[in-house]
Amino acid sequence: MNPDDPSSPASGPAAAPRPSHWPAIATALLLVAGLSVPLYATATGDTYLVTLASRILVYALAALGLNIALGFGGMVSFGHSMYIGLGAYAVLILSGSGVTEGWQQLAVIAVTVGIVAAIVGVISLRTQGIAFIMITLAFAQLFFFLFVSLKVYGGDEGMSLAAPSGFGGLTGSRLGLYFALLATLAAAVFGSHRLVRSRFGLVLRATRINERRVRTLGIATLPYRLAAYVLSALLCALAGFFLANLTGFVSPAYLAWTVSGELIVMVVLGGAGTVVGPVAGAIGLLVLEEALKSLTEHWMAILGPLIVAMVLLLRRGLWSLLPGGVDDDAKRGT
Repeated sequence: MNPDDPSSPASGPAAAPRPSHWPAIATALLLVAGLSVPLYATATGDTYLVTLASRILVYALAALGLNIALGFGGMVSFGHSMYIGLGAYAVLILSGSGVTEGWQQLAVIAVTVGIVAAIVGVISLRTQGIAFIMITLAFAQLFFFLFVSLKVYGGDEGMSLAAPSGFGGLTGSRLGLYFALLATLAAAVFGSHRLVRSRFGLVLRATRINERRVRTLGIATLPYRLAAYVLSALLCALAGFFLANLTGFVSPAYLAWTVSGELIVMVVLGGAGTVVGPVAGAIGLLVLEEALKSLTEHWMAILGPLIVAMVLLLRRGLWSLLPGGVDDDAKRGT
């Protein structure tokens, strides 16, 4: 029996990945860098820097959520923009109805998105490959056109929030929202790290490698995959909650399938199936976008080839540049 062979039973749910200190080190460095952004912005008078950093944190949180389904569970979803949009529209609808308390909004988002994700998951997870991708895309398009048709909420032009979400004044300012985002992302990274090393995470990763073999061990894989899909959706909805408060505006563009495509690029670029890789991918992609925008109006024509080149050169993502940065499964080529 070869423990390094992914087809070996030793690589099943009972096989724990080798410990690595890089996730903890990278998280600490990200926190230090994140805390230094407001100081630098204040010293230079560049207020836009905090807004840009907040946007990066929002998409890093969403990419981290998608990574649970895509990276750890092997579920390629083109529908996660739907959950970002649902989280954002929940803030819009609730604030317009006079419900501005953040915790109340988050409770409604958790219940609503949890139910939607469970329904979508039960339907889509009975399929695989292209069929799964198309079903998730179809649901995303359904909600996209639903909100386009709802003129009461601005239709395809969108609508501004009646009031920002409140957490005792914590998110009442750009800086307060930024620190709330930073703390949330740090907690999500820590939770993702603990999740992947739990029994749940090991079963999920084993299912990604060889679902049939896991089922022969007497483990029902659907509940694990469904739970991972719902958790992934909830993190994206949380990102949508913050995105609505960051922009003060919500539109169907948040639900566009291209947003799901961008999230997939972030996950793959950073390192699918790693803990901090999606965060690195979000930072890399959005910083690169911003830099190219400042150079030319044809920045998208340059961005595409650059992404292709980076993916080809870094087959395991930016995270693979660090020693021990890719988990065991990625090292075995799965």
